[in-house]
Amino acid sequence: MIKYIYLAGPDVFRPTAKALGAAKKKLCHEFGYSGLFPLDNELNLEQLTPLNAGLEIYHANIALMNQADCIIANMTPFRGAGMDQGTAFEMGYMAAQQKPVWGYTLSNKNYSERISQPLPGEDKNGQMVEQFDMSDNLMMVGSTTPKGGLIQLLGDDLNDESHLNAFRNVLERMSAS
Repeated sequence: MIKYIYLAGPDVFRPTAKALGAAKKKLCHEFGYSGLFPLDNELNLEQLTPLNAGLEIYHANIALMNQADCIIANMTPFRGAGMDQGTAFEMGYMAAQQKPVWGYTLSNKNYSERISQPLPGEDKNGQMVEQFDMSDNLMMVGSTTPKGGLIQLLGDDLNDESHLNAFRNVLERMSAS
């Protein structure tokens, strides 16, 4: 039975990160779950080097994922054609523990459509571009299929309301399964 959900994604980098995290946690509560948002970790990083601060955040997020029963990942492209790298790691970490992986993306294009292809199926360096009609890399999409699911909503409106609507959609699907 799912009780705790780790809320993954580049949401932590948004100017509205704390408010968006709080809104997602409130939605979780409405559906009978407890959301675990990475910024819930109250860490004192002031005296640490940047490297050690990063490692402290890593270990705190691992602890939250270990507490969680599943993950909902914001897979919307971030700083490039694909999803946030940290979120990809978190999805893999949870999948390796055989915990359900749920995700959503607000991109209306498949991964291959977001990569410039001077020649069909090849990027500018002549390397193959996946052509699987998937919203992101096949390993990421594949991690959502055994026990979770992926919601792809059309539109590239990245405001907080769009994220919350997609997030609610995932929670509705989770509750129905």
